[in-house]
Amino acid sequence: MLRLAALAEVGGACARGSSCPVATEGKRGLAGAGQVARRGGCGRGVGRRSGSGRAGFRCIGLGWVGQLGAARAAQLPGRQPAVRPGSAACSEPGRGTGAGRAGAGRRGLTAPVAPPPQPLRRAMPSDLAKKKAAKKKEAAKARQRPRRAAEENGDAGTEPQEVRPPEANGTSLPEVDALTKELEDFELKKAAARAVTGVLASHPNSTDVHIINLSLTFHGQELLSDTKLELNSGRRYGLIGLNGIGKSMLLSAIGKREVPIPEHIDIYHLTREMPPSDKTPLQCVMEVDTERAMLEREAERLAHEDAECEKLLELYERLEELDADKAEARASRILHGLGFSPAMQRKKLKDFSGGWRMRVALARALFIRPFMLLLDEPTNHLDLDACVWLEEELKTFKRILVLISHSQDFLNGVCTNIIHMHNRKLKYYTGNYDQYVKTRLELEENQMKRFHWEQDQIAHMKNYIARFGHGSAKLARQAQSKEKTLQKMMAAGLTERVVNDKTLSFYFPSCGKIPPPVIMVQNVSFRYTKDGPWIYNNLEFGIDLDTRVALVGPNGAGKSTLLKLLTGELLPTDGMIRKHSHVKIGRYHQHLQEQLDLDLSPLEYMLKCYPEIKEKEEMRKIIGRYGLTGKQQVSPIRNLSDGQKCRVCFAWLAWQNPHMLFLDEPTNHLDIETIDALADAINDFEGGMMLVSHDFRLIQQVAQEIWVCEKQTITKWQGDILSYKEHLKSKLVGEDPQLTKKTHNM
Repeated sequence: MLRLAALAEVGGACARGSSCPVATEGKRGLAGAGQVARRGGCGRGVGRRSGSGRAGFRCIGLGWVGQLGAARAAQLPGRQPAVRPGSAACSEPGRGTGAGRAGAGRRGLTAPVAPPPQPLRRAMPSDLAKKKAAKKKEAAKARQRPRRAAEENGDAGTEPQEVRPPEANGTSLPEVDALTKELEDFELKKAAARAVTGVLASHPNSTDVHIINLSLTFHGQELLSDTKLELNSGRRYGLIGLNGIGKSMLLSAIGKREVPIPEHIDIYHLTREMPPSDKTPLQCVMEVDTERAMLEREAERLAHEDAECEKLLELYERLEELDADKAEARASRILHGLGFSPAMQRKKLKDFSGGWRMRVALARALFIRPFMLLLDEPTNHLDLDACVWLEEELKTFKRILVLISHSQDFLNGVCTNIIHMHNRKLKYYTGNYDQYVKTRLELEENQMKRFHWEQDQIAHMKNYIARFGHGSAKLARQAQSKEKTLQKMMAAGLTERVVNDKTLSFYFPSCGKIPPPVIMVQNVSFRYTKDGPWIYNNLEFGIDLDTRVALVGPNGAGKSTLLKLLTGELLPTDGMIRKHSHVKIGRYHQHLQEQLDLDLSPLEYMLKCYPEIKEKEEMRKIIGRYGLTGKQQVSPIRNLSDGQKCRVCFAWLAWQNPHMLFLDEPTNHLDIETIDALADAINDFEGGMMLVSHDFRLIQQVAQEIWVCEKQTITKWQGDILSYKEHLKSKLVGEDPQLTKKTHNM
């Protein structure tokens, strides 16, 4: 019993408080188990020996803040507060600390329900068990040798670090603390303005989630009304719908457990990029698995104190179950797939841009392998290579995946089911996006046939009743019979007319004609610093008003850099770029939203940017062409969704009346219907266009040529974008054989 109490000191707070089975057993008379409950209890109580004399051990790393004595708590390494709101799914949104309340579960996620403890048994180890233990000790020592060697060589990248809650993402720099706090406050305000109701219809212990009578409101606006949420284990769902309809809001409500999801289902919701810190991407990815990190530190401490300790062998056994010796290799593989070279994996996070830090956050989500993974536009900030790798990686996810994506090609490759958020309801379709489109068209066609048939029947019966209802007795009886039939039809419910999504149309005004050459690039070389690597070397090409080019290539090859050189934002290191004296260039880029005045409405912002347009009604018509109507035009821009903010940017860009459109990742945050409208507008545009995008479908729709930026030069791809995608797939399989193994094991 004393052993149980000692083991409990290593554990943390029970996410269930007094309802923990170990605490309940203590009330029945097991003093040792009761001591475990009083000191925090187990956060999980699961494993091969859960509930036995090792039940206390199983809570290592699973709960963080228990009712430990102050002196003992000060001695334990890595003791940190429990998960705060905004992380990968707190068990109670807005309440991250406190004993027995919201201790972080395995890997910083919500702790599952523990099974009841088994009777305490002690037995002397057999010779076979001793040999097995010796092998585990030797394997553990082998794992520790590279780490010690790195420490002796001054490698700070592998130095043991203090484990923090998942949302902290390492040691934040002072200059970003205020911004992080502001983002957290903003998320809390959004959560406070959100109201969710629903009833769990599936069994509490089921791995499927079925919720009925689901309603969701935000700032009083009803986004969902009396619908159902069905998420089955082993399925990968694509959540689609128009911009601003509430897709991200629904994902946030699920991620913060504002809907009744069983506690044994751990959730990871990828919400934002990692804040800048002194940690490396590799460290940030590995530290998200809080259980493994704490077990490794505790095992290292015990190895120095007592190498023959039985508890140390148990720690090694649990680490073996978690594949701890392969954790770094797995984290490195994920980062490599997302575009991080070995050198980049060991750079400090503060040296990366926001897009790269978002990739680190995505790598953490893939590394932790939660039971339910929620991804909102995961392909944003990725290049084509990383998109192809992520598609191959996610298509083997075997639990519950819910993702929002604007990429039809990506949805086709990953999803087994589609959820369509439309008219305040969730509608479910089997298959990928292409199958959804086909099925929906067939269903809507049949629905309209049924609707017209019912309306014809109703009109005929009403006409008959009006004509013969007061005629002869025979005709009156027939009229009464038809009236009863009509009442039955009305009571049973009539088929609704199909309500199609409002069609969008983007518009780029006529730019007029200017004679070629419009832009000439002559022997241009470029690098950012005097001693830095060359991005381009001796480029020579020309572009005119009939140019329709998509730039592809790996990250860092210089796609965005080339657009900046052509617009004049960057100057060539060598060579010359000649532009027609009358050419006007409009460049759309990923950070254009940051230039918007969030306190102004779209109408006020556009009137400020284009004072020559005096009439508000005329400006309303202009903004309306980009899908912003009614209240959206007069609401503060900060209250608009990301997709609606993008439309404001396109309206601003189009009315500069450019001859050349340079579009750098224009599809981020746009829905599929808006992307199709953008493609139509580009095809109708009279000027030239250069596009950088990770959306294969948009490239297929608008690009006539594919230019590959790689190895300091630009070459024309002989084929279309789909053949280029197949080329990337074959290249990735050669670099990462595990992708092939996963696909064959599906």
